[in-house]
Amino acid sequence: MGGRPVTTRYEELARRLTGIGAVKRELARALPADCPPGAAAVLTVLDRHGEMRLSRLSELMAVDISVTSRHVAHVAERGWIGRETDPGDGRCRILRLTPAGHALLAELGARHTAALETALADWSAQDIDVLNTLLARLRSSF
Repeated sequence: MGGRPVTTRYEELARRLTGIGAVKRELARALPADCPPGAAAVLTVLDRHGEMRLSRLSELMAVDISVTSRHVAHVAERGWIGRETDPGDGRCRILRLTPAGHALLAELGARHTAALETALADWSAQDIDVLNTLLARLRSSF
């Protein structure tokens, strides 16, 4: 069989995936100054999964609860999420997006889309479709 050895393919893939960090950093530059990536992640997770406790949010974000707590405090101070007492356990709070949080998420989505459109302006529609398909497939493999 011709082509590269399998390990070399995976090694190259691993190198390419580390380069995704640079793409994420560039996209983060599109965020408003008062919404760093950690704050945006809180809003995104709450939007995708609905209201939840801090512990669940921390689990879904895959970061330490102390880090999650700082991000939550940041977004709550700006009115993007509400923290209400959990009726099942008065010691806990339920986190949920506010209308201002939903509006900010819409703005963030528009900013990311515009940044991608600019960066990939010379890509064909077919190439973008292939990238979307392969990224979705990669994600589902994990």
